[in-house]
Amino acid sequence: MRTLHLYLTRQVLVTLVMTVAVFTFVLMLGSVLKEVLGLLVNRQAGPWLVVQSIGLLIPFVLVFALPMGMLTATLLVFGRFSADQELTAVRASGVSLVALITPVLLLSVGLSGVAAFINMQIAPQCRVAYLNLLYRVGMAQAGSFIPERTYIKDFPGSIIYVNKVRGSNLTDVLVYTLNEEKVDSYVRAESGTYLVDRANNVIHVWLQNGYRVGLEGGDRLPQPEIVEEIEFTYTNVAPRLQAKVNLSDMTYWQLNDLLADLEESLSTPVPLGKLPTEELRAKMRQVFAQRKADITMPVRVQIHRQISFSFACIGFTLVGIPLGIRAHRRETTFGIAMALILVLVYYSFIVLGQALVGRPELAPHLILWLPNFIFQAVGIVLLWRANRGV
Repeated sequence: MRTLHLYLTRQVLVTLVMTVAVFTFVLMLGSVLKEVLGLLVNRQAGPWLVVQSIGLLIPFVLVFALPMGMLTATLLVFGRFSADQELTAVRASGVSLVALITPVLLLSVGLSGVAAFINMQIAPQCRVAYLNLLYRVGMAQAGSFIPERTYIKDFPGSIIYVNKVRGSNLTDVLVYTLNEEKVDSYVRAESGTYLVDRANNVIHVWLQNGYRVGLEGGDRLPQPEIVEEIEFTYTNVAPRLQAKVNLSDMTYWQLNDLLADLEESLSTPVPLGKLPTEELRAKMRQVFAQRKADITMPVRVQIHRQISFSFACIGFTLVGIPLGIRAHRRETTFGIAMALILVLVYYSFIVLGQALVGRPELAPHLILWLPNFIFQAVGIVLLWRANRGV
């Protein structure tokens, strides 16, 4: 029995490593080609940046690749095990299917623990580090720090509009100078450049071949001033000099602290006793509860997503083993195709739960747990039937 367990576990592990490597490569390909290799081609970064970026992206991608790899591995291994009549030989020797797959089930539980650690701690930290790495080399400056054809109001005392941005080069620039929130003058230039001094938290903008127009009472003064070159210096723009951490990029502990702070700030006692009727007081309590749910639900959804998604390996294993036996096929293509279909079904619930984040009355954070319950329940039933030879 021990030899049989070692043989089956080794087969699953070897297939798991290969499938996880393939899925990791495929999932990373989009981000690397879109962001990292673009910097390399434009000579904004060197090969070392590509290596760093790939290293930081691997944990983030493993969150998705590990469950997919476990599902594919069980489908392929048990499909071959059944097609080669090895399962028939094992049953003829008096070994039940449940006893046979015990090490694989324990492996799935261990992988779920690893996935939980990556999903709740390592992946968010690596994702934030990856985004900050891109910001440090100028990716954020070119793409979102000064976006094209957008009125940017993050610069103190100015509003900037740029028609085209190519790296640090600007084309067709319009800078409005504000005085007490009103436009005092504006400068329009054919071209310009900018430089971010992160150490001193200063941004320098140089404009060439332009003209300045003064405004008085909202009216344009008759004579514009021709300017060959003009410099604007902006300080205290720190919020735009680093990657913004979204809820999806926070660790489990950060989300928990944020949820606790939100609940504390929203649970401030309100003097409802001054309201004239109990009906009005009840309505106001309902309004406050709804407002609290609307504000805290996005955080709750992210917390439940991180936890629930960590159990995907168990559900995929319970479903993959009996489906592989039932398929009774050796073809790798068939196993991968079936795995992709099951993954799409599983992720559809995750997408649905996140899409309903604005509808707290539908409990979107609980919808995220449905695929685990469904896959585990279906897997247990299929295993019971396969164990009985049905």
